[in-house]
Amino acid sequence: MQSFSRIRTALAAGLLTGVLALSGCSVLSEESGGTSSGGSSSAGAGEAGAGADAAASPEADVPYDVVPLLKPDKKYFGAAVEGAPNSMKGIDTYTRMVGKQPNLIEYYAAWGDGFDATGVRNAWREGAMTLMSWEPFDTPVADIAAGKSDAYIKEYATAVRKLNLPVVISFADEFNGHWEKWGTKNVTPKDYVAAWRHIHQTFVDVGASNVIWAWSPNIVNPVGSVKLKPYYPGDAYVDWVGLIGYWTIQEDNAFDSVFGPTRDQVRTFTEKPMILLETGAMAGERRRADIRNLFAGVAADDDMLGFVWFNHKKRADWRLEASPLALKEFKRLAADDSFGFDVRKP
Repeated sequence: MQSFSRIRTALAAGLLTGVLALSGCSVLSEESGGTSSGGSSSAGAGEAGAGADAAASPEADVPYDVVPLLKPDKKYFGAAVEGAPNSMKGIDTYTRMVGKQPNLIEYYAAWGDGFDATGVRNAWREGAMTLMSWEPFDTPVADIAAGKSDAYIKEYATAVRKLNLPVVISFADEFNGHWEKWGTKNVTPKDYVAAWRHIHQTFVDVGASNVIWAWSPNIVNPVGSVKLKPYYPGDAYVDWVGLIGYWTIQEDNAFDSVFGPTRDQVRTFTEKPMILLETGAMAGERRRADIRNLFAGVAADDDMLGFVWFNHKKRADWRLEASPLALKEFKRLAADDSFGFDVRKP
């Protein structure tokens, strides 16, 4: 399977053809609490203050309980939109466009960035939870595992705990691909697992149980020789398995063709619930059918928590507004009451 380069909001990265996998998360947040386990890291020189924007919740002494959010009755209806959640203007426009408020907002943060407490609060006020993709562009994963970022991680985790709202964190996603700096060309499964556990444990140590940890591989279709199990941190360190995957014009568009091989491989070593952490459909004659397959596939699987639509123009134009007929179909399907709910009242 060919791959497309995906440029993310934090820094340039690769967007690849096919499906990306999203997986395991454990819960941490600024204003809420949950349960999590894992490792610890420290801040390197030049890493920004992680807690600069955090403000304590009135009930910060009691961690936010994320358990009701781990596998809710309804599906997550998520979106990744330029500028959100630090600014919610894009989300408000998206909501008017598709006819429903997203309740899971994905954004990208480089390793060394401070915790975006403002963005988390913004999303929460509109009944949404944030999903942060934490990307170590300039810090070797082995160094994180070895404790060289411990001060940074502790500061970040403390800010998340202080805010005490539920958040989803995915560290170094698409690790099974070769296109990321933290991918298979530069990072061993041993170092990846050690770094994940170290980060997780640091959050546990400061009491930041308000995080849902999402372990997020790229779908295996384009990287079939890379086995996922050696990269899995373990059920004690993961809450969700997040599959990252896209419909492209070159591939079979059946839901099971896109996500099935990854799902089947993951199910050989964990039963953690899954979510499509990041997905979209390439523009073309088939786009409406791809969108129908997305909604139908997620709805039909009781163990699939929902999806996050990547509404960006990066190499390919994944934005719904770029295809009026596809947007109309998306809006029709999004009206299904099983998609979306107020995360403040799961």
